[in-house]
Amino acid sequence: MLDRSGTNNMEPGTLRITHSLNSVLERWLPEQRLFLKSDRSTRFLRLRPVTQLIALGGIALVFGWSIIASSILVIDAISAGSLRDEARRSQGALEARLTDLSVERDSRAAEAVAAQNRFAVALDQVSRMQSQLLDSEARRRELETGIGVVQTSLQEAVEAHHQAEAKAGGHADEAIAPARTAELQAALDILSSELKQASSQRSQAVQDAEDAKRLAEAVTLERDQIVARNDEILSQVEDAISVSVEPLDDMFRSVGMNPDEVLRTVRRGYSGQGGPLNPIGYSSSGDAEISEREAKAKEILITLDQMNSYRIAVSKMPLAMPVKSAFRYTSPFGRRWGRAHEGIDMAGPVGTPIFATGDGVITFAGWQSGYGNLIKIEHELGTETRYGHLSKIRVKVGQKVSRGSRIGDMGNTGRSTGSHLHYEVRVNGRAVNPMSFIKAAQNVF
Repeated sequence: MLDRSGTNNMEPGTLRITHSLNSVLERWLPEQRLFLKSDRSTRFLRLRPVTQLIALGGIALVFGWSIIASSILVIDAISAGSLRDEARRSQGALEARLTDLSVERDSRAAEAVAAQNRFAVALDQVSRMQSQLLDSEARRRELETGIGVVQTSLQEAVEAHHQAEAKAGGHADEAIAPARTAELQAALDILSSELKQASSQRSQAVQDAEDAKRLAEAVTLERDQIVARNDEILSQVEDAISVSVEPLDDMFRSVGMNPDEVLRTVRRGYSGQGGPLNPIGYSSSGDAEISEREAKAKEILITLDQMNSYRIAVSKMPLAMPVKSAFRYTSPFGRRWGRAHEGIDMAGPVGTPIFATGDGVITFAGWQSGYGNLIKIEHELGTETRYGHLSKIRVKVGQKVSRGSRIGDMGNTGRSTGSHLHYEVRVNGRAVNPMSFIKAAQNVF
């Protein structure tokens, strides 16, 4: 029923609540009217306080969501950059440690060689001292034999002299006998002096031989210590290299590539050898120990070659980010809208620079259905990258590009709902998730 003023006396509960809210909000949000004019008529929309409050709340919600999303993206970018910097510092520290260990290993090896040379010199001295000792002993025996013969001859001469004196009465030979006795005594003195000198030389030779023996023992002990330290350094180098190779193995497996096949491919491209060949000299002492150390050193060289081959492969793979400015991931790799989405989408403003993610050759640069403006780059090891929906292409077919080179600008060409980059990675013609390459690069570097 209507009263005289023309209003409904029985308002529904909802209308009463709305009317109350409008009355309360009237002081802060007065009613507004939006006039819509045309050539024939004029209309207006009435914006009540509740409607204005709902519109302001929606705007505030969208603005707050934009701030939160931007903060999350900035935090992710900062944390990713800090992780990469920390990984680079760790890699640099590991390489510096490997260099220090290699230098220390070389110095220890040089010390071992010097100790081996000193040991050989000491053995040679011991051998010479022993030879001199044997010569001195033989000379002493000869002198003792000569002294015995002289003494026997002297005794015989004295006896003959006494017998001659007895027979001749001692008168005719008194002048001759003292002369012969003096000669024999002089010869005896000479032989005694030679014997004393030989004995002294023998004692000196014995002392020199003992000193040389002690020197040889000290050199042997020093050599053993150097060899033990060298083995310890080899073990440390082997452990450090093994720890460095494992992440590279995991990285190639994570992107769907066979590490053994990657190594074979790299080695086929880097297989040159040459140089003159000279004969090798071998030592007969300690062959077993040297062979064991040589085997360990050979294993380390093989692992180093493997790691170096991995580094060559990594330098040729598309592991960098195609977009370095601020962007937002809008679509992942996989099924989308009932079809296969063979890449990832990174949204940003039109004209955002797009960079090559690895060294390669441009195989396509132009328009392709669905992709719009598209660039294809062929890399080594059977990998290819694609960059779609570009607003501008800055390269030509056949052009060689390096990692980090600007190749185009982000756009909205082809089948696209807004400005973004469609980024694909293919291995041997098969599309793989580009995030596996991006995450692998972040985990290793």
